[in-house]
Amino acid sequence: MTSPVGLHRVVEPAGVLPQAAWRVDNRPEIGPNEVRIRVERLNLDAASYRQLREKHAGDGDAVRAEVLAIVDERGKMHNPVTGSGGMLIGVVEAVGPRSPLGLTPGDRVATLVSLTLTPLRITDGLKSWDGGGEQVPAEGHAILFARSIVAKLPDDLPAELALAVLDVCGAPALTRRVVQAGDTVAVLGGAGKSGSLALAAARRAGARRTVGIVPTEAEATRLRDAGIADAVEIADARDPVRLAEAVTRALGKPADVTVVCVDVPGCEHGAILATDDGGTVIFFSMATSFAAAALGAEGLAADVTMLVGNGYVPGHAEFALELLRSEPAVRHLFEQRVRAD
Repeated sequence: MTSPVGLHRVVEPAGVLPQAAWRVDNRPEIGPNEVRIRVERLNLDAASYRQLREKHAGDGDAVRAEVLAIVDERGKMHNPVTGSGGMLIGVVEAVGPRSPLGLTPGDRVATLVSLTLTPLRITDGLKSWDGGGEQVPAEGHAILFARSIVAKLPDDLPAELALAVLDVCGAPALTRRVVQAGDTVAVLGGAGKSGSLALAAARRAGARRTVGIVPTEAEATRLRDAGIADAVEIADARDPVRLAEAVTRALGKPADVTVVCVDVPGCEHGAILATDDGGTVIFFSMATSFAAAALGAEGLAADVTMLVGNGYVPGHAEFALELLRSEPAVRHLFEQRVRAD
């Protein structure tokens, strides 16, 4: 029997969902409610790619070899250090007769569920990838379940650009939901993909003032030139005191809403300290330690609500793509990122 959430694909340990499994079954044969995708490109999530790049000191061949080893061992791209994966684009090859996803063979799609739960097999040895960026040209197949989320790729955007946007589309949607008219908003990692979309979404939601926090002058220049934040500050998000000072300097007070979009660990306490009493912190980084966040808030006697950005909000893909189309500065930032990748 094929489970709608993929339980039948779990190899070990028994009794867990595919995301929590150490290994899943990545065979190409599909059940009646499954879909098989011919893979064209993976997008490794930022935290996972950074960890692999730093582990191997920028050696692209070593990064490529480890990605292949992870997928071969686990049947999915699930980084055992960061616990994260990414997503992919490809073409629908086969659709089970009871699949509820509304797909037909030939559709070009982006998976909006994590690679950490997506059965995946790579068949080309990643020969077209030099290990030097998050986007990974690849050949192989992936399997979607009945409860998977998928989006058809838009015709008006290059596939690489659409992939970059859809990879982080949960961030702007949840930011729009949380931010209220008149709020002050700080976005850590404001010049990045999820950060720039979160800044644009906060403005759309009626934020009174926004600040983008970035780690370098080059990032600050890029964000200032884009004009999507009311203020830009340079601060190390891992330095709680200096981060809080930078946010307060820019906003005149701690932020009502702080959105964490950085791909390095150790930013939890700074985000909490930079947020006003009664405010909200949204963690949109897979590098986040949720134990550190919870215990840090307790230790600071911080009356803040902390939300985990789970990557899914109804309508998130459509909203992110609309922001890209309607905000030229955001699109320019994304195009720069894709070219650099």
